[in-house]
Amino acid sequence: MEFVGLRNFELILGDALFWKSLSNTLIIGILGTVPQLIVAILLAFALNSAIVRFKNFFRVSIFLPYVTSTVAVAIVFGIMFNNQDFGLINIVIGWFGIDPVSWGTTEWGVKIAIATMIFWRWVGYNTIIYLAGLQSIPYDLYEAAKIDGATVYQQIRYITIPMLKPVIIFTVFLSTIGSLQIFAEPLVFLGRTFREEGMTVVLYLWREAFVNMAFGPASATALILFVIIILFSSINMYIANRIGK
Repeated sequence: MEFVGLRNFELILGDALFWKSLSNTLIIGILGTVPQLIVAILLAFALNSAIVRFKNFFRVSIFLPYVTSTVAVAIVFGIMFNNQDFGLINIVIGWFGIDPVSWGTTEWGVKIAIATMIFWRWVGYNTIIYLAGLQSIPYDLYEAAKIDGATVYQQIRYITIPMLKPVIIFTVFLSTIGSLQIFAEPLVFLGRTFREEGMTVVLYLWREAFVNMAFGPASATALILFVIIILFSSINMYIANRIGK
């Protein structure tokens, strides 16, 4: 062992692949997280509605992807996003006149496939959390609003969303941290090819430590990721508090 000071940080910050992995992580995180939270709120509204029947069945069905093995999910989606013309997704987009996409090798194909996996696996988890938040809102508030002539949109805007604010902050906070720690999905989907198109920060860290046996650069990467997570979490809290005011 030899003390090298900040040499490991210099190696990481000077590696173009590290910056590529960071940009991939941010893009995949946005593609998989933002639509996921929006759809989760809409699903929670639907499950909390008096119109929907068989609510318990739908709640269990929506939550099932979360308890499913990540490896199993990645394998199934790997088959769906097959690079060949007979892949399920390529067949579906072919109905709309779109040429087949090589999901495992193209820049955006890899990102969309991995983001879809993340979306499918976590949307049910956030739906259940939002549903619990909706059920904790007193129904008296809605009755009073109806008597005062409030529309459904006004009820959602002035009652539901403000009352759900702590739950929304909680889910956004956890989703932000989770999106920066994406690992299993790209590893299983791409295998040990470590393609640049799907390389995330944690996958880069794992490759440095357990493939290249470079534990120093891997530790430096972990510390940099730790700082990035703190930075993004602080930005989230600041924006959430400003919106609240």
